[in-house]
Amino acid sequence: MPVRDAVDSLVRFPQDTGLPDAPADLPDWSTYLAMLRDLKTGRLTPQAVVESQPGGMQGAAAQPAMNAQAAMPQTADVGAARKALALRFAAGSVLALQRWWLQRMLATPAPLQEKMTLFWHGHFTSEILNKGVSPPDILAQNQLFRRYALGNVRDLTQAVARDPAMLKYLDNARSARAHPNENFARELMELFTLGIGNYTEADIRESARAFTGWTLRRGQFTEDARMHDNGTKTFLGHTGNFDGGDIVDIIFGQPAAPRWFARKLLNFYVYNDPEPQLVDATADLLRRNGFNLLPVMSTLLRSNVFFSSRAYRALVKSPVEFVIGSYQLYGVQTVSMETIGELRRMGQFLFRPPNVKGWDGGATWLNSQTLLTRENFSSALMASPAMPVGSWLTDGMPASAHDAATRLVSTVLQGDASPASVERLVGYLDGNDTSANGTFSGENFAERIRGAAYLTMAMPAYQLA
Repeated sequence: MPVRDAVDSLVRFPQDTGLPDAPADLPDWSTYLAMLRDLKTGRLTPQAVVESQPGGMQGAAAQPAMNAQAAMPQTADVGAARKALALRFAAGSVLALQRWWLQRMLATPAPLQEKMTLFWHGHFTSEILNKGVSPPDILAQNQLFRRYALGNVRDLTQAVARDPAMLKYLDNARSARAHPNENFARELMELFTLGIGNYTEADIRESARAFTGWTLRRGQFTEDARMHDNGTKTFLGHTGNFDGGDIVDIIFGQPAAPRWFARKLLNFYVYNDPEPQLVDATADLLRRNGFNLLPVMSTLLRSNVFFSSRAYRALVKSPVEFVIGSYQLYGVQTVSMETIGELRRMGQFLFRPPNVKGWDGGATWLNSQTLLTRENFSSALMASPAMPVGSWLTDGMPASAHDAATRLVSTVLQGDASPASVERLVGYLDGNDTSANGTFSGENFAERIRGAAYLTMAMPAYQLA
């Protein structure tokens, strides 16, 4: 496609992707909460928990549930029963959600939508099972990010401020007039919209007052007038009887807000440490489009800077990008349970960011341990029965070691390998330094090709985007 058509195909999402909006095997969290209540009141005995079956859990959720069942003592006290229930439902929920999202990334006809969902997940962070953030909460937040993937950033921020997962994670659900909680007010400006240096401690206090009463009732957002501070607040030079919505609107009127989002987008999609002039130009694009992301990303993805030499392989692939990209490359259609563990060892555990700042990304993705895990993943992928029969990796692959090595480097690395690296691949295919099965032939063809593909994935260029 010409660049224009390719970009249009990315930014124009289909109305219906045909993919499930939730995991089919997500454990019923209401059942878990009911069992906890019954255990507390004595309606459910610890022994009954021991003897109960996980029930209703399939796929990703089933194994941890069964593991929890096996680990439960045959006689249990209330504490042990609570712990076992938490393990059964929590582990099953986290794994079910992760596998569902990874499978969605793999199968989606709208890959940019999922990549933007991942971007927002690392920006407006919340952590499942921390501070009462339930699996349904984090699923709803993930769906929120998907709806606003290329939508209006200001509207998304307003929605995030009312999001149950965020209200719990940053403690605003408990913020009341008498004791305003400053956690969300601080992170809203420091990490989400403005950055340090663009507000004062007084602004944090006044913002926290405005967000009092933004709480939850039966798990849903509500504004509780009894908890809200109705007094006059002075925030970023504006004075009035503000609530949380007013605070967000004032923030997006600050010059620092479009620059903050521009820098984040450039770091995620183009290259790290973008020049101030590029940040300003992108910020101006955001501002002129009223913070609507679709025209901004459409322009960015066809810009000269996106195709510049500096942007070429300038970003380290995140573990998720590395894994899903590898699956896509070879036509693997199902995410395995082992992959979730490998992603965690690579440094990215979806729905469990390390802190409110999210993942640092960039060069921090690569160290001796994570590189080894990436290589182990690549090796296991080449040996996996999930590798489709008749893929490009074997069908039509040249019988010549040199031609096969050239095709591997062209397909996997877009030709980005030194002549010496290509020659080492040729040597491997030809059986140099080994007597096993001799030179490249029909007898060892599939095995050698897969081995050479693994070696190609281990090259530095494959770690970069």
